[in-house]
Amino acid sequence: MLVVAAMAAAASALAVPPDEAYLGYFDWKTLGCLFCVLAVASALRLMGAFDRAARAVIARFRSPRPLALALVLTTAGLSCVATNDMALIMMLPLSAATLMGANLPRLVAPVFVLQSLAANLCGMIVPFGNPQNLYLYSYYGLGLGDFLATMALPFALSTISIVACTWWLCGRTDSSSPSDTRNLAMPMPLGRRRLAAYGLLFALTLLAVFRIVSIAAAVATVAAALAALDRRALAAVDWGLLATFACFFVFAGNMARVPEVSAWLSPLMADHGLWVSAGLSQIISNVPAAVLLSHFTGAWQPLLVGVNIGGAGTLVGSLASLITLQHFTSVRKIFPRATALPELSTGRFLALFSVLNFGFLAILLIACGTASSF
Repeated sequence: MLVVAAMAAAASALAVPPDEAYLGYFDWKTLGCLFCVLAVASALRLMGAFDRAARAVIARFRSPRPLALALVLTTAGLSCVATNDMALIMMLPLSAATLMGANLPRLVAPVFVLQSLAANLCGMIVPFGNPQNLYLYSYYGLGLGDFLATMALPFALSTISIVACTWWLCGRTDSSSPSDTRNLAMPMPLGRRRLAAYGLLFALTLLAVFRIVSIAAAVATVAAALAALDRRALAAVDWGLLATFACFFVFAGNMARVPEVSAWLSPLMADHGLWVSAGLSQIISNVPAAVLLSHFTGAWQPLLVGVNIGGAGTLVGSLASLITLQHFTSVRKIFPRATALPELSTGRFLALFSVLNFGFLAILLIACGTASSF
């Protein structure tokens, strides 16, 4: 994604040569908030806080259907505090180990697909759940109440549908014996002082996202605290995502200065903002779609909803979907006995992924388009 973003930025510079206006392209508030979210989430992940919480939830369930539901909903919950990409990076390996260890290989594909949907569609309810939300929340100066009111319908519909699909798909198993998740090894006990410190940093990050404290102060505090407590957390920050955002800012800023592009996109966004946002996400992914289209409309509601539900659909719709595919294909390498299992074939996974994702995309587009003036 970074390579593609850098190439797009470089290509756009051919149309609009670099000048002093380039400095105005960058949304420093978004970059600062994103850094804080990623840094604190990395620190909590490295100390095992997320892993311990997930294992504590999963270990309570032994039958296939509740176990699958626990895996999917835990992913949904983590996506609201650690971004959708990080939620999947943490949960997919744990899900594979749990399901394979419980002799439930046929559930790996549906659970992975549903976790991908949960990460993309459930994280939409908070400004920091998905990267595009963080950008749009800052770019348009949104209020939390307006944001929540706009995302309530697609979030509720997505969550109910994900729970229903999990209950239906993951109940269809011929396993005659209950799964055993008691062998999930719990990590070492968490350091309470460090956990409390990270909790305070997370609270500070939220205050910065909601524009209660200065972004610059939050960035400086988080960076200094983590440099003292755990420098690994700073190294583990997804710097590539931050650089990708910077490249998208250059690309979008340049495109906004090309008259032909503005003359084409502005009327489309005015008349069909929801559909254009979701549709473009299928081609260039929802984060760059959000950054680009924000320059051509003042109507943030259809854009916000469109790029979020646009995370469903094609594999390109969201980076989280590509992460899911990568982890699924690695299951055969990690678990040797999985090689001979037809239910773990990539073809079956892609078929199930396409059916569910395009189904969700169609339902959400119709429901949101009908319920509003988008």
